[in-house]
Amino acid sequence: MRGADPRVVLGLHRSRHERRLLTGALDLGVTALDTSTNYLGFRSHQILARTAGDLLPKFTLSTKVGYFPGPGGAEHSLDPVRLQAAVEQAAKDLGREPELVFLHNPEHSLRDAARQDEDVLTRACAALDDAATKGLCAAWGVASWDPLPLASLIDATAPRPAVLMVRAGLMVGARTLDAADDLTKAWGLDGGEVWGMSPFGGSTSTPVWARIDPRVFLRDSSQLSRAQAAFRAAYHLPRVSSVAVGTDEPAHLAELVGALASEVEDRTIQEYRSLLRDHSRGQPA
Repeated sequence: MRGADPRVVLGLHRSRHERRLLTGALDLGVTALDTSTNYLGFRSHQILARTAGDLLPKFTLSTKVGYFPGPGGAEHSLDPVRLQAAVEQAAKDLGREPELVFLHNPEHSLRDAARQDEDVLTRACAALDDAATKGLCAAWGVASWDPLPLASLIDATAPRPAVLMVRAGLMVGARTLDAADDLTKAWGLDGGEVWGMSPFGGSTSTPVWARIDPRVFLRDSSQLSRAQAAFRAAYHLPRVSSVAVGTDEPAHLAELVGALASEVEDRTIQEYRSLLRDHSRGQPA
């Protein structure tokens, strides 16, 4: 992979937030931690501060804003006032300012790709940009599960995020991969400014991983498991510098870190993406 070495980010989406996981991550040299305001029933920040407050300075910390507690559960909002208040609250709950705050799944409130949506997205990005300027976080980014609605809404005059995070890996469809590339280009980001997430599409125990062998994407995969190979290939689907992955087991995290030394076969990746595009033609979005 060109540019920066591939990096693992410990994601806490389904994590129990146990201290042993964080100490295990540090022992492995994993020093990037990603969470969100809505993880663990909107208690992720408080629990992290309570159970591992002394460890948090050893990590670069990213979190996300965009979901809020509502009467029927979580609700999504791109209201600039709510977003900036959420960034401020995150810093208070964590006991420190995070290095990075993502605008979480803005497409959740952007469905029409209309001029109004462009304005809403610009104002939301401006709110996070202002929060960074005020020192509530060091930088801001956008985390998008479905980037397809976003690329057409990017205005050249809008604030530019420091990082884009998108789904990555063999479970991501052709249109989503292409949309991630389009969004990366629209914001003028390079590979080091793009992160991946959900590299296994939810779980390594789903039946699909017993039916395919991702080791075909690597130059020398004789020592790797299928899960390790799938994880390593995710850094090229699309091209990202970091991948956020969740686990509660330090041993699993160690296996993934061990996969980073392997080299990905670029030609095989490109052939695979071409096959995906051919298959997706005529398919519903």
